[in-house]
Amino acid sequence: MRIGLIGTGRIGSFHAAALARQANASSLLLADADPSRAARLADRLGATAAPTVEQIFTWGVDAVVVSCATEGHADLVVRAVRAGLPVFCEKPIAPDLNRTLSVLREVAAVGGVLQLGFMRRFDEGYTTARELVRSGALGRLHTVRTTTADPSPPSAAYLATSGGLYRDCLVHDFDMVRWVTGHEVSEVYATGSDAGPAQFRETGDIDTAAAVLTLDDGTLVSSTGTRCNGAGYDVRMELAGELDQVSTGLDDRTPIASTEPHGPPPATKPWPGFLERFAPAYEAELAAFVRLVRGEGPNPCDGVEALAALRVAEACERSRRERRRVGLEELPEL
Repeated sequence: MRIGLIGTGRIGSFHAAALARQANASSLLLADADPSRAARLADRLGATAAPTVEQIFTWGVDAVVVSCATEGHADLVVRAVRAGLPVFCEKPIAPDLNRTLSVLREVAAVGGVLQLGFMRRFDEGYTTARELVRSGALGRLHTVRTTTADPSPPSAAYLATSGGLYRDCLVHDFDMVRWVTGHEVSEVYATGSDAGPAQFRETGDIDTAAAVLTLDDGTLVSSTGTRCNGAGYDVRMELAGELDQVSTGLDDRTPIASTEPHGPPPATKPWPGFLERFAPAYEAELAAFVRLVRGEGPNPCDGVEALAALRVAEACERSRRERRRVGLEELPEL
């Protein structure tokens, strides 16, 4: 199987290395807006560098992985499915909801295969939590708490095109809320703060966010996120039911310390970032894509699934901006 990967920055390089380790990916063709960057990565991995993105589609590949900057995702996904190529795309599909809907309609119209990169679906902690919830081991869920905290803010240039904290970051939490519980979000109320570094105010973004979500069965969810968690990278999900409660993301590298005299000790090596924390999950999602292309497994996260999480993020942003409760019925859908 020959796979073409477009975008060899931080996440693209990580994906390329994972694909190079796949036994069923016989060759890898890399392209980037900066051809020299693609060439350097190809040399390290024993892959082939293409001089332009065009060669990904003209040299003949069996599938495409899109890991370039966000603004290029939509056009590349459409081009790939029109060419009859299965495509894996890092989230988001597009910077806004309307463009995302347009792309998904195009994918459906041509019967294309699209897998989105929501890697937490492949994390062992989250998959175990899902099994416990679905088995009834926790009883009726009454409360879910999620948090995603980055150790340091990104650059102003990144923030300007990121889509904002809800769409760029907390969308992963919203995907997990749906995937783990099996229920849809019916309404949200969200707020945020830009009291941190100046680049957030300059780009119209927020550095810290909080949202209360109500699921369609009445379960309440609180989701918080920040770009300014100096202790380290912290991603957790707590699920409390009438019979039991569990936590995902709580281990000896979780950057949180107990103030209790007999509490667990602080992490000696806290997680520095998402690539380290979710490295096995990233590897597994690319393995799942290879199986999908070979016809050996289902699509673990198609465009419709990704859209559901994005609609929650969009509702939170609208709620924050307009300072009101927002029902998901207010947002367009397929």
